[in-house]
Amino acid sequence: MNTFGQFPAFGLMLGLAAALPAPLWAQGAPSSAPASGQGDVSLTIYNNDLALVQDKRQITLQRGMNRQEFPDVSAMIRPETVTLGSGDAGIVEQNFDYDLLSPEKLLDKAVGQTVTLVRTNPATGVETREQALVLANNGGTIVRIGDRIEVLESYGARILFSGLPPSLRARPTLSITLDAASAGSRPVTLSYLSSGFGWKADYVALFDEAAGKMDLQGWITLTNNTGTSFPNARVLLVAGRPGQDNNSGMGGGGRRYVERQVAYNPGTQSANREQLGDFYVYPIAARTTVANAQQKQVSFLDVAGAPASKGYYFRNDWLGASDEAQSFATVLKLSTAKESGVGDALPAGTVRVYMRDARGAPQFIGEKGIDHTPMGSTLSLRTGEAFDVKVQPTVQKRETITADEWEKTGRWRITVNGKTDDVTVERQKVYWRTTMTYKVTNARPAPVKVELVQAGLDNWWSDTRVPSESVKGTQRTLDERVWALDVPANGETTLTVQFDTRY
Repeated sequence: MNTFGQFPAFGLMLGLAAALPAPLWAQGAPSSAPASGQGDVSLTIYNNDLALVQDKRQITLQRGMNRQEFPDVSAMIRPETVTLGSGDAGIVEQNFDYDLLSPEKLLDKAVGQTVTLVRTNPATGVETREQALVLANNGGTIVRIGDRIEVLESYGARILFSGLPPSLRARPTLSITLDAASAGSRPVTLSYLSSGFGWKADYVALFDEAAGKMDLQGWITLTNNTGTSFPNARVLLVAGRPGQDNNSGMGGGGRRYVERQVAYNPGTQSANREQLGDFYVYPIAARTTVANAQQKQVSFLDVAGAPASKGYYFRNDWLGASDEAQSFATVLKLSTAKESGVGDALPAGTVRVYMRDARGAPQFIGEKGIDHTPMGSTLSLRTGEAFDVKVQPTVQKRETITADEWEKTGRWRITVNGKTDDVTVERQKVYWRTTMTYKVTNARPAPVKVELVQAGLDNWWSDTRVPSESVKGTQRTLDERVWALDVPANGETTLTVQFDTRY
């Protein structure tokens, strides 16, 4: 179900993939591309710049020692992770040839060698050829021609080489020396880990405030920066970051969301998806070409009419006060539960939210990143700031008060004239009583409910008390107290609270 497809411009913005026939995803590389040396390829791609490549090929070996080349491996292969399932043929030695052919590399390898320079007279068009010894290729090419030394300006000529150096490869190639117990053709499976791969989820949400519903589409964005294309591959995406040794040379690479949703209550429901250990697996149904230097988008989620609601949220720091009113954050609440929500586990990504304007056209209202979210969770997505729902926090009074409680402040062991006594010092508890007011205004034509949070109540002293409040609040944590306030249409509500703190 594509709930956005009825709006042509919007559907196009979401990605052309939704409108294309399914077989297109399974097409191989363009016919003009050179034939790949790969076989039947499977890719398992993780979130942290890592993938497992499994490549099934057919090779022919003689009995005894064989040097077998495997072209078109990833240019970002981790050679130490290579395994080869080859039956009765064992690996003796392997080499990864990553010195790829380029004009600069070809000239580097030609230092000390003789090449042919071809120059064309711009006036007559006549070509001349002469032999040149390449002396150096460092920031420019220096050659000896007869008894003179010449620097080629941007090569200054066509350069003809007698052949290719054996160490240069047109494509990334893994060379393996095998000791085969028998001769003949056989299937082998080449497996290795590679960096340069990545994927993330992107979500497009259409929120209907009046109906209290949200349509949600999920898209997987797949990237390949390995220097190698993988045509017609099976692709499995794993939502998770497998642990890696910091000394392996691999960076964390995974996208992390420093600014997540305003509130996140993790769920406890099991999603109907394949799992790999503690990770969820999102397979791409059809084979697809994962081309180098390409982003590919594939749909994996399409939910219509999931219950959703809008609210307003403000978090005030300790002793936070303002001379001017501040905007509440606009927050959309959505459940991933099976019975009353999206009904799926959501991989990490960015949720982009749209609403219809007065003309019925969807318009963008904000975006927020989420982390890997189990099914049954509640998400509160902050999409922006409210124009006409404001709050002005004020510190009305701050004074010291003395409690009827005493506390030990020190203990000493004292010896006088040979007699030892334990001495304990106590003093009354002294608190700071802070009176805060929060004036909430609503310029909307309808009443609103806001969530107001006072933070900073712990601050290491862990002894904060609330002796008085005009609206009953809830202590969410030691550090935060929360009030749900009803604000009338075109009106205001004032909350007054007293806090007793040790400092």
